[in-house]
Amino acid sequence: MKISNFAAYIAAIVTIGGVSSCATSDIPREEHNVVTQVRWQEAKASTEKEALEIAALIPKDKITSIVQKETGVLLSCSNTEHNWNGSTSITLTQESEAESVVKELETAARAHYTDHRFEVSSDRTIQGTFRVEISDPATSEMYLIREDDPGVIRIASGSPCFTLPEGIYPGGDF
Repeated sequence: MKISNFAAYIAAIVTIGGVSSCATSDIPREEHNVVTQVRWQEAKASTEKEALEIAALIPKDKITSIVQKETGVLLSCSNTEHNWNGSTSITLTQESEAESVVKELETAARAHYTDHRFEVSSDRTIQGTFRVEISDPATSEMYLIREDDPGVIRIASGSPCFTLPEGIYPGGDF
């Protein structure tokens, strides 16, 4: 009797160890499946909405217009996954200085994203332009904010990675 209990105990340990070694991602399997089953239209809509939420962190009296490109592109995340990428342009008033506005946006974003869904960081591009990155390391969702043309702030956005449905070619506009 004692041997069969011991054998059952060992079998349970081996089974648990074998199942846990099947995980290949830092993202829990259930969460990973939810992310990869998102259709590109949902990824685009969600990413565009978040970009507008970020743009809304800029004081209205510093903005003359906000234009979101109607289409974007799909880029590869892996052999089987893609993400949607688009952009939003914010034209500033003549009195507004782009770098100051981007720095204010960084401060506002740090206060806005207190739920830790996104990480907020900043640096300078190789050309010396101040840039803010708002990103979710768990899903690869990312927003890069910097001055593009003089007086215009651009939010380059990338959705979480997802698997395209069968038969959808990832080239062209989305």
